[in-house]
Amino acid sequence: MLLVGVLIYMLMRRFGHYYVEGVGYSTVQAILQGQLNGAGFLFLLFVCKLLATSLSLGSGSSGGIFSPSLFMGATIGGAFASALLALGVPLPISVPSFARVGMGAMVGGGTGAVMTAVVMIFEMTRDYGIVMPMIVAVAMSVGVRRVLTVENIYTLKLYRRGHVIPKAMHANMFLVRRAREVMDTNIVVAEADTTFDAFLRRPDNAGRMRHIVVTERNRILGVLRVNTALR
Repeated sequence: MLLVGVLIYMLMRRFGHYYVEGVGYSTVQAILQGQLNGAGFLFLLFVCKLLATSLSLGSGSSGGIFSPSLFMGATIGGAFASALLALGVPLPISVPSFARVGMGAMVGGGTGAVMTAVVMIFEMTRDYGIVMPMIVAVAMSVGVRRVLTVENIYTLKLYRRGHVIPKAMHANMFLVRRAREVMDTNIVVAEADTTFDAFLRRPDNAGRMRHIVVTERNRILGVLRVNTALR
């Protein structure tokens, strides 16, 4: 949090606004309305938001990825359009339109929700003209992400912790849980020559359902399930 605080303080001192604090919807809105432009400045905001998000999530703090994805997509898309304008490319380039496409590409690539990203950004902007460019951009974004890593931003942390991630639309949850997650570890290991009365007299068995692993010379002979409440 100290590093994030230093980052937003430097932005405030240099540009008069924090920009990367919170969800950043005001900055996204300013870009979509054409109030913020300039390739260098927008690229700087992209890098700063990427750094702030990585520091926050990487350190274990609670935070989302959806809003930062919109912010980073809008800034990198706007920066790309501004750079093309600065180079004098003879095409009708719109910075807000490129920002919208960038938002969809970033959300779709990061989360893996391809159709959701396309439909949602269109519903937010009501711009029919960006639907086809956004589909192409989202497809390329997802393709690049899958080359780098199979998992998306939501499943990557679970995968690194050793959890099994279902890949199908419908998954049998029994197949994505490990034995250690469902097994009963409250068992009793008893030698085969232990008398049943001696076992029942043990104070920790009073009125409980116990699972007993019967052993002899460190070899398992069998397993008993005993309701100690039924004497």
